Amino acid sequence: MTDVVITGRGIISPAGRGVDAAWQGVLSAVSAAAPHPEFTTDDTPVTLACMAPEFDPDAEFGRGTSRRLDRYTHLAMVAGSEALADAGLLAPPSEGADNPGFGGGLVDGVERDRVGVLLGSGIGGAQTWASEYPNYIEKGPRRVSPMFIPKMLSNTAAGVISMRSGARGPNMTVNTACAAGASAMHIGRDLIRSGQADLVIAGGVEAGITGLAMSAFSQMGALTKNDDPSSASRPFDVDRDGFVMGEGAAVVILESIEHAERRGATIFGRLVGAGASADAHHMTAPPEDGGGAILAMQRALHDAGFDPADIDHINAHGTSTPLNDKTEAYAVRQVFGDHRPALASTKGVTGHLLGAAGAVEAIFSLQAIATDTVPATANTQTIDPEIDADVVIGEPRPMPVRAVMSNSFGFGGQNASLVFTA
Repeated sequence: MTDVVITGRGIISPAGRGVDAAWQGVLSAVSAAAPHPEFTTDDTPVTLACMAPEFDPDAEFGRGTSRRLDRYTHLAMVAGSEALADAGLLAPPSEGADNPGFGGGLVDGVERDRVGVLLGSGIGGAQTWASEYPNYIEKGPRRVSPMFIPKMLSNTAAGVISMRSGARGPNMTVNTACAAGASAMHIGRDLIRSGQADLVIAGGVEAGITGLAMSAFSQMGALTKNDDPSSASRPFDVDRDGFVMGEGAAVVILESIEHAERRGATIFGRLVGAGASADAHHMTAPPEDGGGAILAMQRALHDAGFDPADIDHINAHGTSTPLNDKTEAYAVRQVFGDHRPALASTKGVTGHLLGAAGAVEAIFSLQAIATDTVPATANTQTIDPEIDADVVIGEPRPMPVRAVMSNSFGFGGQNASLVFTA
C-alpha cells in the first residue's frame, strides 16, 4: 500500500500565523480568547472569541480578488500558499503575471492533472451571509450582491486554491462539521492511495464568528458563560462549561512517498492511519458509551497496523464542553485500556475552530513528534474526577513522541481519528 507523507504545512490560527509561531503559541499555554469588539456593543450573549492574527488580504492577494471572496477563503489562501511554499511547490512569478500569494503556481515537473485539493469546512462563507441578508431585507432583492453565491459557497476556498495554483486533480469540499478538516485529510490520503492523485492539498478552514452564529451556539448551550479569557476554554477541567469559538485555517501537502522522493521533498511526517464513524445517536450530543469515537479510534489504529500501546500522545478533540470531554476520555479508556497516552487539548489556547480544528490540530500533532513535546492543556487547573486519563496540564511535557492520534468529532455524530508518525 502506498505510503502517504506530509511535505508542506501552512497555518493561520489564534495561536499564531505560520507553523513555528502557532506552535510556540500553543506551548505558551496562553489563551487567545478576547472580547470581540463587534459583540461588546450589542446584545450578543457571549462576547469572547479566538481570532486569527490580523492581516491585509488586499495586500496579500490583490484588492479585486480579496473583495470578491469571503474571509474564510482569505484564511484558506493564507494557509494554502504557505503550505505550497513550504513544500517547494510554488514557482516564482513569471514576468507580468498577477497571482499574489501563489507566485507562478505549481512548479514545472509536477503534473497538475494529478494534484488534488481537499478542504473541510463546517459553515463556509458565514460573514457573507451575515452581511448580505440584512442588505436584502433593508434594500430589497435588486440590491443583493451578484457575488453573494460564489462568496458564501463552502466549496469556494477549494476552487480558488485550484485556480491560484493550477491544480486540476480531484477538487472537493468535505463537511463533517467539527471533524471536517480531519475528514478532508483522510479522503485526500485515500485519493493518493487509490492512484487518483500524486499529491493533495488538504486541510480545513473556518471563519464563522458572526453575531448570528455566536448567538445560536450560545442559545443551544455550547459556548462558555465564563467571560474571563484566561479560563474560558478549559478542556477536561471540573468547572468547564462550554467552548470559545475560534477561526483559522490549516493546510498540509499530502504526497505519495515515491513522488516526494523523486522530487527531493522534505518529509515532515506520515499519515499512517485514519478512521471514521457515525454515532447514529443525536444531532449534537455524543452517546454516553462513546461508541462512535471508539470505532473511529479503533479503525485508525487498525488502518495504521498499530496496537494501542504504539500511541504516545493523543491530541484530543477536547472542546471544554461537559459532555464531549467526559465521553471522549471514556472512549479513550475503552480503546487504550491500561495504556495511558499523554492526552492534551490545544483548544485551551485556540478555542474551537469548528471545521478547521482537525487540520490545525494535525499540524500540532506533527510538531509534537518533531519536538518530542506534548503541549499542556491550557487553563485547566483541576481535572474532572470523572475523567480517567493522563491529561497534560501546567507545563508542556518533554517525552519521546513517535506516534500521535488526533481526534475530531462533529455535530451530526461524525467522527474522525488520524494517526501520524515521523
